[in-house]
Amino acid sequence: MHLVVRAALAASLLVAAAAPASLLAQPLPSSSATTPERARNYDRQLEVLEKKLDDLEWRARTADIATMDKWWITSKPARTSNPTGQGAGNPLKIPVYTFVPKSIGTRKAPMLVLVHGYVHGSFDRFYTHILRELLEQGYVVVAPEYRGSTGYGGELYSAIDYGGAEIDDVKAARDWAVETMTSVDPARVGILGWSHGGYLTLFNAFNYPDAYKVAYAGVPVSDLIQRMGYKGPGYQQTFTEFIGKDAVNDPAEYRRRSPVNSVEKLRIPLLVHTNTIDEDVNVMEVQHLIEALTAAKKTFEYKIYDAAPGGHEFNRIDTPLARASRKEIWAFLARHLRPGS
Repeated sequence: MHLVVRAALAASLLVAAAAPASLLAQPLPSSSATTPERARNYDRQLEVLEKKLDDLEWRARTADIATMDKWWITSKPARTSNPTGQGAGNPLKIPVYTFVPKSIGTRKAPMLVLVHGYVHGSFDRFYTHILRELLEQGYVVVAPEYRGSTGYGGELYSAIDYGGAEIDDVKAARDWAVETMTSVDPARVGILGWSHGGYLTLFNAFNYPDAYKVAYAGVPVSDLIQRMGYKGPGYQQTFTEFIGKDAVNDPAEYRRRSPVNSVEKLRIPLLVHTNTIDEDVNVMEVQHLIEALTAAKKTFEYKIYDAAPGGHEFNRIDTPLARASRKEIWAFLARHLRPGS
């Protein structure tokens, strides 16, 4: 066991040079910190270590088919309680993963922005097989670690802005990739994600229709007003941190941050999937999105899976149904992005 732990720690040091000095020089929690504060600090430090190991795994799991890299770019400034403080108003720095298939050689290829899910989540190894399937088709894949993502210390974690500037972080990653990556065909850019990644996909598709050719949203969070109604008090309270206020005192803000209320802006092809036994995003939330898109007379595709095994992650796992569902997604994206051409 000691050898395993020591090997893991040694491996993490191999990628330390790629991280900003500000992350590597984070102080240990002081003895004067409260117990909850110390626990939060230790959590952030453990997440940084886990992310370094994740990066090693990413390289190992994709090295045969793609060139992986990781970059830091800038996006909108973070919210601050001290607008005159040092550094206030500076652009927020966010990490972005890039994967370029070796099969494309020197030609330009379509790009997919793959948005990770989970609130305070990250682009982790859960997406390995999805990523490989996309790379094997010839897509350049860009995965932004938008504000609120874990693995980068307290600053990025605490900058979370649910349904706010995190939307712009995703768009900033798209714009940076189009402008700087010579392998990307700017005319063939799509976006996809599941759960919270689907939520950010919807907002990017609605807000920036000229930036994308096509979008896929799997089991997407769609209506925060409805969501606050079927989730418990503890879940509701967390949104005071995420948004800065609770739904009871400012329902209009939650409505503004709900994709279901922006459907009239859809101008690109969109595919939506949901599952009747989703234990996280209740099917009725996505049904409301589908009804709103239909009422707005938008052209889109959708499928409601009936009791698909796997619940919220039904088409991200490895079952015959999941593989068949992903083939439907890949075929939909390929019609508009033409990978391999």
